[in-house]
Amino acid sequence: MRTQASLGTGPLADLSPAESARLMAVMREAALSRGRLPLPARPVIGQSWDRMLRLGLDPERGSAPRLLGIEELERRRQQTRLADVLPTLHSGLLEAAEAAGHIMIITDGDGRVLWIDGHRGVRRHADGIALIEGAHWAEDVAGTSGIGTALAVRAPVRVHSAEHFVRAFHTWSCAAAPVLDPRDGRLLGIVDISGPAASAHPTVLSLVTATARWAEGELRLAHSRDLDRLRAVAAPVLARIRGKAVAVDPHGWIAGVTGVTPRDHRLLLPKSAACGPVWLPALGTCAVEPLPGGHLLRVVGSGADETGELYGPEGTGRVVLDVRRPHEWSLTFSGPSGTWTHQLSARHAELLLVLAASPGGRTAAQLADDLFGDPTRTVTVRAAMSRLRRSFGAVLAHRPYRIADQLRVDVRRPDRLQDLLPFSAAPGVARLRCAG
Repeated sequence: MRTQASLGTGPLADLSPAESARLMAVMREAALSRGRLPLPARPVIGQSWDRMLRLGLDPERGSAPRLLGIEELERRRQQTRLADVLPTLHSGLLEAAEAAGHIMIITDGDGRVLWIDGHRGVRRHADGIALIEGAHWAEDVAGTSGIGTALAVRAPVRVHSAEHFVRAFHTWSCAAAPVLDPRDGRLLGIVDISGPAASAHPTVLSLVTATARWAEGELRLAHSRDLDRLRAVAAPVLARIRGKAVAVDPHGWIAGVTGVTPRDHRLLLPKSAACGPVWLPALGTCAVEPLPGGHLLRVVGSGADETGELYGPEGTGRVVLDVRRPHEWSLTFSGPSGTWTHQLSARHAELLLVLAASPGGRTAAQLADDLFGDPTRTVTVRAAMSRLRRSFGAVLAHRPYRIADQLRVDVRRPDRLQDLLPFSAAPGVARLRCAG
């Protein structure tokens, strides 16, 4: 269980914030002159200072700011799961931060600041210490801080005044807590409240921690809903299978089984599960087939699969992209285990149509040119492909982006090519209309 790392014992436990800041300033100077801490500071702070001393970080200014470019910042914002819980984080923290004359900060798992909001005057002061969107606030850059140290220890941390290793931050106080992905325990990022040390209150850490746990609860519910949708799709497919098979989401969470009883609720999948054979410790060799929002894993050598064929006599599955009727676009997959159909959004219909016309695949720049006539809009393309792969992971491959090599593709177009996705202004679609 994660604990609030700021609530340890030590010489600061019974002191006021002002007194503890003065004592920490003395301890910091002694640590810098001797290369070690002379007194037992709070363990989380002392251990962080030791890391900074070993690293040789500049105790006056830290490292030079390393800012993200606008496109990279936007890409990270679009791809992080924290974007799904921004309303929760805002409702839990923003009003309290503004009332206290503080700011709310949200970073990704690398310590890159994605969003800042709160008191305008404090935001102007934050600009002076490079506490801005796109800045890097991991410990090796900014030293001991709420953001960087919470990242390092994966636990809530409060860093007040001179507890910051870098002197430039001594007028600040910050309270931060990590947000973990309930699907796999991955560190998604940090939520933090920072502001002037003189007006900081120790209880803000409890608020930040509670809000981070609230956000994790929202993500857990969203994952549960995703699994429910996958179960609905997988149930009829599993019912037709005579051998052993398991339906899982992209993170290995089991949504349905037939002929087998896994010991755990989650399977360890390869980093990229595409159509074809994979070996899993819990099941052995499996054929992977796509499902909307997940994968079907058929155990080779069981029941109907005892011949070892992965995709039947033709050696492949089949994908049908139907774009004949306006606003009724769909993708249908047919394989040894059966058939399913998934309705498509306008953007996904465009992307799949362009990929179906390019068996060799398309780079992000080429897709940006296909969709927008602008090869520099790779951030938008990568975000769209990320969402598409969450829905049809095993149907797609990447580097370059393409429909998986093992699948046969059939595109059903309208009788008149002029009617091909008539809503679309994408240059790639326009070229297909003119191709005859």
